[in-house]
Amino acid sequence: MKGAHRARSRLTRRHLFGLAAVVAVPAAGAYGIQRLRDDQKPAEAHTEAAAPAASASVVPKAVATSGGTVPFRSGKALLGAYLDLSGLTQAQAVALRKRQTGRDERILQVFFDFYDTLPTQVAGLPEHAFPMVSWRGTAYSEITSGKSDDLIAKAARRLKAQGRPVLLRWAWEMNGDWYKWGAYRNGNDNKGFVQSWRRIHGIFADEGADNVSWVWSPNWNSVPVREWNTYEALYPGDKYVDWVGVSGYNLHKEKPETLFDPIYEAFGARKPIMICEVGAVDRGGSTKGEWITLLADWVEKHPAVGAVVFFDTDTHPGYDEKWRIDTNPDSLAAYVALAKRARFSG
Repeated sequence: MKGAHRARSRLTRRHLFGLAAVVAVPAAGAYGIQRLRDDQKPAEAHTEAAAPAASASVVPKAVATSGGTVPFRSGKALLGAYLDLSGLTQAQAVALRKRQTGRDERILQVFFDFYDTLPTQVAGLPEHAFPMVSWRGTAYSEITSGKSDDLIAKAARRLKAQGRPVLLRWAWEMNGDWYKWGAYRNGNDNKGFVQSWRRIHGIFADEGADNVSWVWSPNWNSVPVREWNTYEALYPGDKYVDWVGVSGYNLHKEKPETLFDPIYEAFGARKPIMICEVGAVDRGGSTKGEWITLLADWVEKHPAVGAVVFFDTDTHPGYDEKWRIDTNPDSLAAYVALAKRARFSG
């Protein structure tokens, strides 16, 4: 799916989001959410399969207390969103959600291409909110060769100029086969991803961009399922990561534990967990609201979850599902109830 919708160089809609089919995976008993590749059309990948039975939740005995420059408080979760609502500016969308929920976003996510100029400020950002810059990746050779060093240094200086803590989510969902920065698209080279991440991290350090908090964010499951494409194989190392993120959507009736237990069990005792992208298909009636409540209940039981960021939009090109949280009164009511829980008072 192509999605080159821009305004002042910023990706106002999530470029190449392309949610699509569920594909079976071996041994582990999970199912993969297949995203549309660059050369596919939406109609080519709309198939469904039943979601697997959810595994029992395992709460780590210890909970990490880091988070870098964006503080993590055990048992408290920052609530945020990627907001792009039809007919509204970002600032207007932020104001609408505040009227509906009675509170500000705590994280506001924005998307940029690798070659874009990163922002020195984010429009509509509430005073006490954290910007999360999701910065698209590129082929690993563009980074490991040193070819992009100047571009990366400029990006570091731009984020440093924000003068406040900034979450940086570079090359998300690198364990999928739908983005050019995934290991699959780079000769199954998981080491190349790690080298790229560490090189960018080092350049930011050289530029003094110490206000940046690093968010490493795979998809909830790997496509394809191979040893070189696991969480562990693609993890840059504790020294280079402040938050462990994850993308997970209720596309085919997946329960929150199906989507988020694996990443939580793998990293929850070492790093704070951020659900960086989440949304639910509206199947009519109270189904969407019920799923939002299930998610809230799951987060209540998992103290290492320090942030939840909804994909709150109805403008994504080429995809019929409207991800905004107020597609019907019931879903909005469930979201407002979630927002008012003490668990989400981070």
